[in-house]
Amino acid sequence: MKRNEQLSNLNTTTEWDAIIIGGGASGLGAAVDASTRGYKTLLLEAHDFAKATSSRATKLLHGGVRYLAQGDIALVKEALRERGLLERNASHLAKKQVFVIPNYKWIDGPFYTIGLKFYDMLSKKLSLGKSRHINKQKTLEMLPTVEPKSLCGGVIYYDGQFDDSRLAVNLAQTAVENGGTVINYMKVIGLLKNDAGQICGVKAKDLINGNEYEIKGKAVFNATGVFTNEILNMNDPNHKKTVVPSQGIHLVLDKSFLPGDNALMIPKTSDGRVLFAVPWHNRLVVGTTDVLVEKPSLEPRALEKEIEFVLATAGQYLTKKPTRKDVLSIFAGQRPLAAPDKDGGSTKEVSRSHKILVSDSGLMSIIGGKWTTFRQMAEDFIDKAIELGKLPSKECKTVNLSIHGNVPASQVDRSKHNYIYGSDIPAIQKLEQENPDLAQKIHPNHNYTKAEIVWAVKEEMAEKVEDILARRVRLLFIDARAAIDCAEEVARIMAKELGHDADWVAKETEEFKTLAKGYLLVNY
Repeated sequence: MKRNEQLSNLNTTTEWDAIIIGGGASGLGAAVDASTRGYKTLLLEAHDFAKATSSRATKLLHGGVRYLAQGDIALVKEALRERGLLERNASHLAKKQVFVIPNYKWIDGPFYTIGLKFYDMLSKKLSLGKSRHINKQKTLEMLPTVEPKSLCGGVIYYDGQFDDSRLAVNLAQTAVENGGTVINYMKVIGLLKNDAGQICGVKAKDLINGNEYEIKGKAVFNATGVFTNEILNMNDPNHKKTVVPSQGIHLVLDKSFLPGDNALMIPKTSDGRVLFAVPWHNRLVVGTTDVLVEKPSLEPRALEKEIEFVLATAGQYLTKKPTRKDVLSIFAGQRPLAAPDKDGGSTKEVSRSHKILVSDSGLMSIIGGKWTTFRQMAEDFIDKAIELGKLPSKECKTVNLSIHGNVPASQVDRSKHNYIYGSDIPAIQKLEQENPDLAQKIHPNHNYTKAEIVWAVKEEMAEKVEDILARRVRLLFIDARAAIDCAEEVARIMAKELGHDADWVAKETEEFKTLAKGYLLVNY
């Protein structure tokens, strides 16, 4: 997946079948769906793949226990089915995760056990395991640092876990392997319309070389998440607001706060929400919050009340109480929730289901949804274009589609940091064998090697230091200080591969350090 090769396709294709705006979960899923059906497919992303919401998830593939409690059975059933499919189609990234709900009231045991048995039943053949009640001793064995005072027992259930931005990169590769074209740092700056006022393409600007393009297409898909309204404004400045951004934050802690492989699920916090503490890349991710915000942001920042809420709630349930200085990284993301018909209300009242909107001009927009259901969202999105007569009818092929990097689950060794590359592992190891310098770590406290930087540039379309340290190797998300420390080294390796000079290295290093300081709670 090389950017120059992808760019050249713009000059050799006079009209695309599908033009997809946005390179997050929704857009990349649509690109995979459209390209595997055989449509001439183009995806344009204004920044890097999964730059915004799609790299800032709780890292869970789940039906949504909370949505089950709210009675949204259809959404839960859909998500549980998709969870099982992704664990099969991307085994190198998606896995079964054990969750334990500690019970501090005797009634909680039977209450959650019964509810989660129903959750299991909805999974059908794609169930990951059976929920069950456990006693206090077993609960403490599974969650060694959970607060023992007043603990009655616990309930075990199973859900999925994954690496969000790694999946995004692999989806981009899958689209390319199936004949699609995907280009990052290509910003859509306008929409093309014919004499009848119907969408017939887009205007786009390459943010790296400054070139502008007019690109024709039969069907144009708006998959820009929390930025959906920006594209809708290009189409119609008077359009109704369709997306409500809801912010959620996560604190990343050392694994000592919850040793082992099991996750903690707090089903009802002080404000009635769910909180998770989930092992991820040898760290502990704790979150999330759910706060309506006024405007979408590419780099949202955690609100003080969110930080205090997560620290305080985690401290109630863990014997080792986390403080601000314990936070290795903090990241915030914004969910693109479908706006309610009436103004106001809390995020609890806003649907997590996806919706497809069709403008009078023929522009199609998808809103809502979540990572777990990205494949079904994409299928519905492309089917809508067929229904509208914009594309010839072709069957969806993604239900059993193996995503780039997929290997049998039995071959995935999660004790090694590089398991996320799946079938690409031998190629990266070959780089290290051919040039021993590339086998060196980029930071002494982490196992990421220089070869992974070279690989990200050569094969995964990484163009900036942030692309690598935030979304290819995830160091910014698990240890922001370490990411800052090795930024210059990463920039030098990239510059050599991309043909950039010393000024580029200095500029990229400074830009990344400025950004990364926003992931710290205590000054660097």
